[in-house]
Amino acid sequence: MTNLQALIFDVDGTLADTERDGHRIAFNMAFEEAGLSWRWDAALYGELLAVTGGKERMTHYARLHDPQLLARPEFDTLIRKLHTLKTQHFVHLVQAGRLPLRPGVAALIRAARAAGLRLAIATTTSPENVAALLRASLAPDAESWFEVIGAGDVVPAKKPAPDIYLWVLERLGLPAAACLAFEDSYNGLRASLAAGLPTLVTESEYTLDHDFSGALAVLSDLGEPDRPCRARRGDLRGKSLVDLDLLRLWHSESIKHH
Repeated sequence: MTNLQALIFDVDGTLADTERDGHRIAFNMAFEEAGLSWRWDAALYGELLAVTGGKERMTHYARLHDPQLLARPEFDTLIRKLHTLKTQHFVHLVQAGRLPLRPGVAALIRAARAAGLRLAIATTTSPENVAALLRASLAPDAESWFEVIGAGDVVPAKKPAPDIYLWVLERLGLPAAACLAFEDSYNGLRASLAAGLPTLVTESEYTLDHDFSGALAVLSDLGEPDRPCRARRGDLRGKSLVDLDLLRLWHSESIKHH
């Protein structure tokens, strides 16, 4: 039997609810700063999240809503500039304390670290965004808690392709069966499962209607002592929050069934 040795976290929607009041706001600030008339409201942004990666999302939007801009020879340069501006605005929002971690995340990461479990991140968001969120919400040196941080464009194919998870596993030097992934979206779950990773899903506001077939469990969040989590699928074994014992139990059951 392969024991649980590492936890691999997605970031946006999983560590923190960053999408609606973080990335979306930062995109709109970047558009305004660049003199574009684009404005993404909360509902539209929910639809655009079907496309992973910020540069890819803006290109997709231009294809549908601004083909004239898309046809300009300098379009790719503009998208890179917008993405840089957007990242700067997002980092400022995080540093201002606008995007706290989701319930139970900090406690579980600290417990895993204390127990000697290895920690990693697998995300399509930029390294700058990851660093800002970890520093602002966990500790000034929290980046160093994570042995491997797979972020941004380190692999060309974004989720639902498994590439980012395979990249992280290779650098951890571990088989997928020794790890457990945390995701919040259909694209993320498809990526982790395709890499062979047992995966726990905590739904976020934009993913309540996603298909999470194949997940170990589907929860509202990880839970806090005074704020129990809810299970949409999976057995919490009488617990009100996700702790290391429960993760190890789910992991061992998953490995047995495979």
